[in-house]
Amino acid sequence: MFIKCWGSRGSISVSGKEYVKYGGDTTCIEIQAKTGEIVIIDAGTGIRRLGKSLLKRKKFDYTLLLTHTHWDHILGIAFFKPLLYSKTRVVFQNRQFAGIDTKAVLNQVLTPPFFPVRLKDLQADIQFDASLTGSFKIGSLTIDTIPTSHSEGSLGYRFTEEGKSFVFLTDNELGFSHPQSRRKEDYIKFSKNADLLFHDAEYTKDEYGCKIGWGHSSIPDVLDFASTARVKKLGLIHLNQDRTDDEMDSIEKDCTQILKNTALPSNIRPIDCFAVPYDFEITL
Repeated sequence: MFIKCWGSRGSISVSGKEYVKYGGDTTCIEIQAKTGEIVIIDAGTGIRRLGKSLLKRKKFDYTLLLTHTHWDHILGIAFFKPLLYSKTRVVFQNRQFAGIDTKAVLNQVLTPPFFPVRLKDLQADIQFDASLTGSFKIGSLTIDTIPTSHSEGSLGYRFTEEGKSFVFLTDNELGFSHPQSRRKEDYIKFSKNADLLFHDAEYTKDEYGCKIGWGHSSIPDVLDFASTARVKKLGLIHLNQDRTDDEMDSIEKDCTQILKNTALPSNIRPIDCFAVPYDFEITL
């Protein structure tokens, strides 16, 4: 599978010369199966650039999965240009978020006075599929889900194709149990031996002390979690809105050193840890 990040920032998009490397766009991930299907995770502001790329590549058929519907994960949908074309077909995962389904969420976002164009006015063939939950398949991708330690209805995803796996756990607080949280052991099992894990890494250890219960993890908790799950690569994502490139570079360096010093069996290599830049891409 091909994976590309179009936005790795959390909470709100940012701009400025200090945010060039990791970018200012909020969450949006593109996955392309070997059978050609395109899956989009989240519609943060990064989906604007993704939309332009899809049109340039003449790709008009996609499935869109949402981790949850906080602003930073849906705000870009109004600027997803493929929705303006009748030859575009988008299948939205239709499920409940705090008692409101996906279609209702989009109808609220895409309506005056918040936005001048309504969902019904878009030219694309927009469908809502309630079967895209639990475990399901899209082309050659097998997709499993798990409730994350965050808001009601939030989900994490594991994508598997030909023995390779990618786990996406943004907005997941490992150090605090929310009403729908699963045990840490459940998240470890879900992520076990993943080739690539993207995990929420919003706070440093010092910052987390006064942010407990906010729905995001501390970086030390993420490192411990990834080590226990024996993932091969760890991407730190949902980057703090105020975290500069230099600060992220320093955090990445520290995390790499910590993981190198972690005691592991002789046949296990240290985890390759990195902060996810806005243009990261990989083929598994």
